Amino acid sequence: KYTQKGVKMGERQAIDWTTLWKKDDWMSVWIGFLILIVFMAGVTFKLPSWRWMTDGAFGEKFAGFNKKVESLGKDAEAKDEKGIQAQAVALKTALESKDRKAIGDAAGKLEKSAKDAKNKDIGKKADKLGKDIKRDAGSTIEKIMSGANLLNALYLLIGLWILGLIGMAFMGMPVGKFTLGFPIIFILSAISFFVAGNTTLSYYGLEVVFWALLFGLLVSNTIGVPDWLKTAVKTEFFIKIGLVLLGAEVLFTTIAKVGAYGMVQSIIVIGAVFYVTMWVARKIGLDDEFASILGSAVSICGVSAAIAAGGAVKGDQKKISHTISLVLLCAIPMLIFQPLIAKAVGMSAAVAGAWIGGTIDTTGAVVAAGAIAGDAAMAVAVVVKMAQNVLIGAAAFLLAIWFTFKGQTTGEKPSAMEIWFRFPKFVVGFIVASIVFSFLMPEASAKAVTGITAGIRGWWFTLAFLCIGLDTKFKELVSMGGGKPAAVFIIAQGFNVIWTLIFAYLIFGGILFPVPKF
Repeated sequence: KYTQKGVKMGERQAIDWTTLWKKDDWMSVWIGFLILIVFMAGVTFKLPSWRWMTDGAFGEKFAGFNKKVESLGKDAEAKDEKGIQAQAVALKTALESKDRKAIGDAAGKLEKSAKDAKNKDIGKKADKLGKDIKRDAGSTIEKIMSGANLLNALYLLIGLWILGLIGMAFMGMPVGKFTLGFPIIFILSAISFFVAGNTTLSYYGLEVVFWALLFGLLVSNTIGVPDWLKTAVKTEFFIKIGLVLLGAEVLFTTIAKVGAYGMVQSIIVIGAVFYVTMWVARKIGLDDEFASILGSAVSICGVSAAIAAGGAVKGDQKKISHTISLVLLCAIPMLIFQPLIAKAVGMSAAVAGAWIGGTIDTTGAVVAAGAIAGDAAMAVAVVVKMAQNVLIGAAAFLLAIWFTFKGQTTGEKPSAMEIWFRFPKFVVGFIVASIVFSFLMPEASAKAVTGITAGIRGWWFTLAFLCIGLDTKFKELVSMGGGKPAAVFIIAQGFNVIWTLIFAYLIFGGILFPVPKF
């Protein structure tokens, strides 16, 4: 038997150093590190804004704004905060005029007046209210289309374009075709950000990756993807860069914040759901490669886990893309209905958050669902999901060892090099970034850097999800495996929803342990 590099099992493999720059597994690590290092060095960058609110949606908030401003004015008068009181009166007058620009200007003055407040509580209240109203008042299409915002978008395009070209050049891919095609990928992604930036759509959890996938699918299944554009459709490369950047955000201290509860739930859920997925997949007739990718996606954290598992088992790219499409499509009804069910049955915030965080398979969708369920539920959901994210590396490593042993004849032992060859290298970048930002950087500095790189990471993910859509045809999605992968995914996800709910109640509901404090 032979490895995928043509080396006979049992023979020692020579180290191919060219993989350090010719494979996207490693190149994504270097690009990710380069981005982190640039901003660690003190470079700053303002990402383009895509948030916008219609006049009708803004008008619906007037009643709430008026009550809060009136309440603030009374509190300021009682505490003799004349500066804040005066600005509150001015803001109330501006609200009555219904002029968004006047309202935004008045809110900005209220925010500034908070800095001179002697009473800290009044100051904080004025600062927050001023910021919230100013943000909503300024969230207009005109602002998105302003020269300054579009210039930021152009700078972002140039930066991502250059980074992509560096990767293409080192990996020996057609630089010319990528140069031609990447701006189209970027523009379609920007349109996705614009649509997702509508506050009404974002309220219902329709995040940017959903629109990116949808637009990609529409193009792929209607006019098709021309050959000159296909060179710029680099799903794995884009998403792996994003995952390296995500490592800087998933701090090891997250485990401490979650405590034993979150990790216990994560381990129980991941183990059981992965086993059930594998069992169902084998019964239906899928191979272990496809089953392990599906199992990792359902049990751990969706897209990231599918990519990591696919790298560990050297899986077929079509199987990985198929799994990612299933993850994103299934996440939409889950992020809408799970929080509504949680509210309807009166789940506590901790239980609802643990259920949402343990079942929905993308971090963005978890945040969206958590927001619908409430701030407290969202906090728990994000922490639980991060606990699962931490286990990506361990899962990839175990899969790499398992599939290495699967390739051996009886009595043979896999070499360390074969295990290393199967291990997805971008996971190394993920772990290194997490260690550096957890232990080797001051917390304030780490937050300052990730405050910028999180947005850039979101762009790499959006580019990747758009590419998934461009790479996916509905005919192939339905016909692949005779619909068996979709059946496995839905059955496994159904088990996941029920199993996780049980343990969310047992662990976070005060039955087995005291209700955790977050």
